[in-house]
Amino acid sequence: MERRYTPGVIEARDDAAMTITGHAAMFDTSYDLWGFTERVARGAFKKTLNEADVAALWNHDANVVLGRNKNGTLRLAEDESGLRYEVDLPDTQAARDLFTLIKRGDVYQSSFAFEIIKDDWQYPEREQEGLPLRTIKEVKLYDVSPVTYPASPTTDVDVARAVRSLKEAMGVEGEAETITDVLALREDEPTSEPEPEPGQDHSETTWQPDPLLYVI
Repeated sequence: MERRYTPGVIEARDDAAMTITGHAAMFDTSYDLWGFTERVARGAFKKTLNEADVAALWNHDANVVLGRNKNGTLRLAEDESGLRYEVDLPDTQAARDLFTLIKRGDVYQSSFAFEIIKDDWQYPEREQEGLPLRTIKEVKLYDVSPVTYPASPTTDVDVARAVRSLKEAMGVEGEAETITDVLALREDEPTSEPEPEPGQDHSETTWQPDPLLYVI
């Protein structure tokens, strides 16, 4: 399971239901993580919103449940900006405290916990040309959560999964612990030029590699 954090505004509505709204993820926004850049594509949540049992939690704490999509207290949808959530908070002390904190502006960020189902990788031929770009195409959503503050935008486990995914996309083998290590493996692979045709002047032959775009 991976988590990503979204700076933004969570709104608290003054009504009997104590409703809060926010965005747990933003589309087409690039985030620099540990050695790569990541963005969430539009439609990444479309399938999971029709299938998954998703909870709204406070600070990703499973002991503090704020709502659930299966009973209608949590409502999720993709809009123009990203993954929007709306929660009717329960009449509990923890929820009342959270509602007050959001109204005061002490809590204003959101997060979502997910598993990547499908992602695409694009990477430069040379490390100095930029970072690899990972586009999240489809996820399995576990929870959305107002958070006090984001910790690290990604964890060691997240990086290990990203490394495995990029190695598969690039078709390389070998030990690698970081994205930079994966790119080094690609650069270390030997390349060979095709043999010239009979009668062809080899000095005029220019060999070009195929475009390096890999899709999972």
